[in-house]
Amino acid sequence: MVSFDTSPLASTVDLVLYLSDVATEMGLVVEIQNESQQGVPQANIIIRAQPPKPGEQNLLLQAHLDTVDPGSYALWVKNQSNPFDAVIDEGHIHGLGVAEVKLDFLCKLFALHNVRLKNKNFQTLNPVLVGTFGEETGMLGALKIIRKNKINTRYAIISEPSNLQIINAAKGFATVEIRIPFSQDELILRQKHSSSSESSSQSKVFSGRATHSSTPHLGENAAVKMFEYLSSLPQDAMILDIEAGSRFNTVPHQASVEIIDEPDLKDGALQKLNRIYQLAQNVEQEMKKNLDDDFMPNHSTLSIGLVRLYEDYILVGGSCRIVPSVGHDIYEKWIQMFYSSCEEIGAEFHLQDYKRPYRLSSKSILVKSAQSEMEKLGILSECRTMASANEASLFARTGIECICIGIGEREENIHTPNEKVSLQQIETAILFYEKMIERLCN
Repeated sequence: MVSFDTSPLASTVDLVLYLSDVATEMGLVVEIQNESQQGVPQANIIIRAQPPKPGEQNLLLQAHLDTVDPGSYALWVKNQSNPFDAVIDEGHIHGLGVAEVKLDFLCKLFALHNVRLKNKNFQTLNPVLVGTFGEETGMLGALKIIRKNKINTRYAIISEPSNLQIINAAKGFATVEIRIPFSQDELILRQKHSSSSESSSQSKVFSGRATHSSTPHLGENAAVKMFEYLSSLPQDAMILDIEAGSRFNTVPHQASVEIIDEPDLKDGALQKLNRIYQLAQNVEQEMKKNLDDDFMPNHSTLSIGLVRLYEDYILVGGSCRIVPSVGHDIYEKWIQMFYSSCEEIGAEFHLQDYKRPYRLSSKSILVKSAQSEMEKLGILSECRTMASANEASLFARTGIECICIGIGEREENIHTPNEKVSLQQIETAILFYEKMIERLCN
């Protein structure tokens, strides 16, 4: 599975066809759902132990088949600079997607196969394994499964690298984009300075420490340092160039800005950027008033992840992580604060994506069943929470009880060129999923 490139710009179709052949040889029932995302062919795969029956309810075993971008191949030292060439070393398998979450899909596939070999007759729920596309780019694959009403799900076990710990709650997220236009006067002045050999500008570079936007407290945001600097500049400063970060959901490790004194400029983009930054600080203070002690940090967070200069505007992109204790009305209030402030300064505000937070009671049958089966395997699996969102956010909105669990560590493992999972943990996961199918479906 690792050898198939399913990073954000690639397709999942070839991997789905391969998995279809494997599952068919196992005697499982396969259905392929062909789709397209941004012009690229994509596919979901639906695998059952037995043909569906009218009116049946299902136990959903889900994992996404896409991965993050591998970044620089040279950093994948264990894989001889090829992230798609899985390598086994000292009891671990290394490669892109081994922890998030390709191999967990295989664990579920083998568990389903093993249960089928026992000729189990499912009395309560029919288990269904689903591999989806697009988790890293909006979870479109999972949305297609829901919208086309392919599965009547009661419980869902969602793959997520958790070191086989049960996750019963996760923050929601919203991604936003703000476009701050240059005025006509500023466009003329910028053109004048770009064509003049006598213009004397100043440049400044800011360094930080990158991390995922779900855990901004673990990083150091270079964009924030840049905005603090911008807020200290005189009113007649004009921005010639500005840049920070590469993705909306990553804390930038570097930012830069080039400015020049321009006494003739009134109410330029700099003042508008400062208004936006002040607004972000105000929203952050509001977020800290609504606490949820199941999470660390114990409040919603906001992170500026991207700043780009275009011909006639500056783009600022970022994301919010929202704790389950925050009601939808409070979230709407925060979003309205952005809408109103952007409207006042003539900027465009776009809500790019939104996934609600979710929480399942630790006393639910699904959680208790998972804990019981883990204890039988000698593993103490306490309920944990997750700062990032996955497909559980979508399925939970439809009334499905969800937990997230999977092989591999999360911190300092996924989204790094050192991604790995333990071979022993793979064997344990197969057995766990097998026991969960038998317990909930028979």
